[in-house]
Amino acid sequence: MEKARAKKRLSLYRIFTKRVLDIIASALLLIIFLIPGLIIATLIKLTSPGPVLFRQQRVGKYGRPFIIYKFRSMTVNAPAQKSTAEFTNANQYITGIGHFLRKTSVDELPQLLNVLKGDMSVVGPRPLIITEKSINQRRHELGIDQLLPGITGLAQVNGRDHLNDHTKLIYDYRYCQNVSFGLDLKIVVKTISNVLMSKDIEDD
Repeated sequence: MEKARAKKRLSLYRIFTKRVLDIIASALLLIIFLIPGLIIATLIKLTSPGPVLFRQQRVGKYGRPFIIYKFRSMTVNAPAQKSTAEFTNANQYITGIGHFLRKTSVDELPQLLNVLKGDMSVVGPRPLIITEKSINQRRHELGIDQLLPGITGLAQVNGRDHLNDHTKLIYDYRYCQNVSFGLDLKIVVKTISNVLMSKDIEDD
């Protein structure tokens, strides 16, 4: 009986409560970061020709594609449908302010719009680009793609850029099997700590 109740609570959080919290958190954070966001947008515009936001197609829940938003940290001639790890020399594309945006993870802030729209969650497996077919397939086989992708996730607070794809997949699967408010809260707190210390972030 107790196990059934716990499973029901977990299902309620995963299906309903998590989305409600995402809407509240993303709306509040968008208000809080409105002025800083406008300042960042102005600096990007003044220091590098091109749009303020970088848009890229990613794989979302149930494998459905969506457009992810980031503050643009690279020049407009950078390959659009590649992950930074695939670049032979990413530094030749990263702008002056782009280094700062990536180091502080500030470039991820516009993804709050994705959360508000329902494309993403605050916490979940990071969305992959469409060309990463083998990993996306494995996510589908393991049921990971039944979750909304997140701004941060279990893999991101346990190594992030220092992890290989296989290890990230293990963390994503572990998160998928153990989604809860407590786990999400731990991930958010650890994400804030890692960002403040610039931990596990490589400027690539």
